[in-house]
Amino acid sequence: MVAIKHSPFRVNVRDLVNRPGEMREHPFTAVAADQMGEGLVAVRAGSELDVDVRLESVHEGILVTAEVDAVAEGECGRCLIDIALPVEVEFQELFGYHSGEAIEYEVQDDHVDLEPLIRDAVVLALPFQPVCRPDCPGLDLETGLRLADHPELVTPEHSDPRWSALAGFQASEDNGSDDASDADQQREER
Repeated sequence: MVAIKHSPFRVNVRDLVNRPGEMREHPFTAVAADQMGEGLVAVRAGSELDVDVRLESVHEGILVTAEVDAVAEGECGRCLIDIALPVEVEFQELFGYHSGEAIEYEVQDDHVDLEPLIRDAVVLALPFQPVCRPDCPGLDLETGLRLADHPELVTPEHSDPRWSALAGFQASEDNGSDDASDADQQREER
């Protein structure tokens, strides 16, 4: 007999198996055994995840709808200070009954294991370049000081040099194209 790994994300569905139309809500808090994510921010091992699950029995299996709330910790991609970001994800997946066909998620021993779904949803929701605030100015190029803490260091020279070629262009005053209005009139006349 194969030993089943105990996971805080395994939910017992014995009361719902083969009872189409039955539904149960199951909120719980689980602790992440492993870190979720590898970038600048991640949900650290030992962090709590609040999971609100609705389990619905259907003919094919158990339909799981879940909302997960967690906190990702790491550092700002611009100024490198420590940050904590809320992570809120939702997913819905059908856990099928064993039918001999290959299915991705299956009801096993009257349980559904939500861990792979939660891990995938959380990792995909993490920002690639997290920032402490949307307008974070980053670090001073010469001193390495955080510009948000030293506004006196912020000068026009600190703008991104890749945009310098566009600095000489001025925005045009575009009041709409006369060609477009002519085309609209021609369509109306037809």
